[in-house]
Amino acid sequence: MTLVKICGVNDAAGFDAAVAAGADLLGFVFYPPSPRAVTPAVAAGLSARAAGGPLRTGLFVDPEDALIEAVLAALKLDLIQLHGAEDPARVAAIKARFGLPVMKALGIAAPEDLAVLEAFAPVADRFLLDAKPPPGASLPGGNAAPFDWRLTAGRVIPRPWLLAGGLTPESVAEALRQSGAPGVDVSSGVERARGVKDPARIREFVAAARGG
Repeated sequence: MTLVKICGVNDAAGFDAAVAAGADLLGFVFYPPSPRAVTPAVAAGLSARAAGGPLRTGLFVDPEDALIEAVLAALKLDLIQLHGAEDPARVAAIKARFGLPVMKALGIAAPEDLAVLEAFAPVADRFLLDAKPPPGASLPGGNAAPFDWRLTAGRVIPRPWLLAGGLTPESVAEALRQSGAPGVDVSSGVERARGVKDPARIREFVAAARGG
């Protein structure tokens, strides 16, 4: 079954919808410039709304250890997502220090962008292949833009991975068909306004990703 991650959850309606829809992973953004950012306290309050359910993922962008420590002091995470310019050594250091699996996000725009996967494979537990931000973009992800899904078709990705970048309930089935991805990640594509999740869109996305 296709894995589904709902990222950028920042309110009760979005959280409850992701849980009810059966999402496999749920992302909290700990990056203040993002319109989807939450504080550790807010994330903890949301996570407490349901026992079990989706794996709680903390999204960080080039974080200091102190930030990760503050988040983990407030709530339990199942997965750390690194969405910045972290190199393999930094990924390994974070994984070793905090004892949690790490998903490394990588921006993809051309075939050569996939070459870096080999360098990260020994230290990352998962990959998130996202559209490379356009020139001048202020955010490393969540820019509502896809990359050419055919770039990953038939390619052996050395770790479990999720496809991200501009996915919507309307496009996700085709994205899965073209890319061969085992899972998908969505944020802006299930929003009714920038940074505001739409419960109906979340339900539609999960159903579409799983062929429903």
